[in-house]
Amino acid sequence: MKHFIVQNPFISPKELNLSETAWNDSSSANPTLPLNGLRLAVKDLFHMAGLPTSAGNPTWLATHPIPAKTASSVVALLNNGAIFSGKTITDELAYSLNGQNIHYGTPSNPVTPNRLPGGSSSGSAVAVSSDLADIGLGTDTGGSIRVPASYNGLFGLRPTHGVIPVDNMVSLAPSFDTVGWLTRDLFTLERTANTLLKNKPPKEFNNVLIAKNLIDQVAHVDELKTQLKAWREQGLLPSESSIVIDTKAWKTSETFRTLQGAEIWQQHGKWINSLDSLEGVFAPDIQSRFEWCQTISEAEVATAKQQRQRFSNWLENEIEGAVLIIPTTPGLAPQFDAADEELAAYRNQLMDITAIAGLAGLPQLHLPVCTLHGAPCGLSLVSSKGTDLALIEFAKRLME
Repeated sequence: MKHFIVQNPFISPKELNLSETAWNDSSSANPTLPLNGLRLAVKDLFHMAGLPTSAGNPTWLATHPIPAKTASSVVALLNNGAIFSGKTITDELAYSLNGQNIHYGTPSNPVTPNRLPGGSSSGSAVAVSSDLADIGLGTDTGGSIRVPASYNGLFGLRPTHGVIPVDNMVSLAPSFDTVGWLTRDLFTLERTANTLLKNKPPKEFNNVLIAKNLIDQVAHVDELKTQLKAWREQGLLPSESSIVIDTKAWKTSETFRTLQGAEIWQQHGKWINSLDSLEGVFAPDIQSRFEWCQTISEAEVATAKQQRQRFSNWLENEIEGAVLIIPTTPGLAPQFDAADEELAAYRNQLMDITAIAGLAGLPQLHLPVCTLHGAPCGLSLVSSKGTDLALIEFAKRLME
């Protein structure tokens, strides 16, 4: 078996100066294991003993030692029968939602090659969508599982914050970082969840809340309304009510970006300042974000923390015992040739939505239920903390 595949979206052994046998896992075929034979693509933020972690950046790779330990989430998947296929390309230090990487290349979206793959778990998403892997292990801080899941027509779960350890991996913003994964079907996603999550009996939800104001704002509004209508007619949304989530009033994107940026500088500021020069180290958009991070004041952080707490308390109270349906993204994956200004504006719209679950630490599951102009899109299910398995069970009923 090849552990490193010299093919986009995987990091090649040549780029990491490794042989294909540089890392050997201990998994072997065992039909009794729940993940037996499933191919695992690992985002290049997770440490694996004896393999370097590039975090999507050659300078990071050159200035950090080869890990001596493997992330516990990777160990759990391998011990349950998954087969390691390769480490996948990520946006630089996971600080983007586009899926681009000027150093290692941008993985090609196999569904719509003229559009971005979505990041920062772009490599893991493309590997799964291309059928080069069955499980795409990634991270989600600001949407990095949910967004590429939407852009590549996959199922993707951002779990409840804190339920899966984030040890032995490159952090971005600890109070938001989660370990997530992408699959082509719900059955595989559920098998992975049962391996990584504490297996609590799924609960029943007593209501479905639909954020109609958010759905009305997205490009694929007609497709989403058609899907919701179909579920109603099938009796799958028996108790349904509307909820208004005013992301502008709650300042979800602004609050999230302020807190995330402050934590990012705490994590990486010392390393960045230790470099002799930043010339060529980062892509221009990534470098500008790091430069902005160090300007965030303590007063801004304090205000954002208060706003986060108020929003989280309100949202958790509103959705207690219910499933919340929201759009995953404002529209389709941006075109490759989109202008920088267009991408920046779209990023703010995107984070207005992704910050909802991120600020409150809630589980969110993307369902690839529609397409627009041949490009995949869909919606998300969100629920209270710790109801991840129940959320998957509810999704299974919808998708059946």
